[in-house]
Order: sequence, then structure tokens, then C-alpha cells
Amino acid sequence: MQDKEEERSLVNVEKKLNTDGFTQDFTVRDGRLQTIGDDSSKSYAPDEVTIVDFYRFEGESNPDDMSILYALEMADGVRGTISSAYGTYGDTDSFEFLKQVEDLGKNLTKKHK
Repeated sequence: MQDKEEERSLVNVEKKLNTDGFTQDFTVRDGRLQTIGDDSSKSYAPDEVTIVDFYRFEGESNPDDMSILYALEMADGVRGTISSAYGTYGDTDSFEFLKQVEDLGKNLTKKHK
């Protein structure tokens, strides 16, 4: 049986999301969400993105060592994730972009369960 902490590890959550169809990796560049690692390099504006779910993770030895993983769905059906350090070490571009998505009311649909 898996230990609760192990079950909630970033790697295990990413594996679960991947099996649920969240296969694309994203980054934020020039105020747009952009795919990573594919030839097409699609990009999306905040109004084309829905936050399906998110997960926060704390470091074992330091509570300030946190990260957050977002499960996202695009208007064209592409699904994937973006992760970043959380708090002081957070990626400002990513958080600004995701804040815009949240402000549009396009968050937490929880459709993937």
C-alpha cells in the first residue's frame, strides 16, 4: 500500500494526470501559455485556458520549498500541466498568467475525474 505522502508526490500526481490525458507541458512566454517540446509550439491567451485542477506540494525539510502544479485544458481540447515554485521563488510570469485565467472565471471545472 502506498504511503499518503508518496501518493501526493509531484511525480505521482503528474503520472496520474498524464493517464487522464494531461499530456502536454506548458510554459508562459510573452504573456501567453506555450507548449513545450513539440514542433508546433502552440500558444494560448488566458481566455483560451481553463484551470481544471491544481496541487500544492511542500518540501520535506523546508515548508518554504513549495511548488504548485496546474492541470489545464485549452479551448481546442489540448490538455496539459504547468508547474512552478510557489511563494517567494515562484515564477511571476506563470502566476500572472494563471491569475488572469482565474479572473476570467475559468478555473476548477474538475472535469477530469
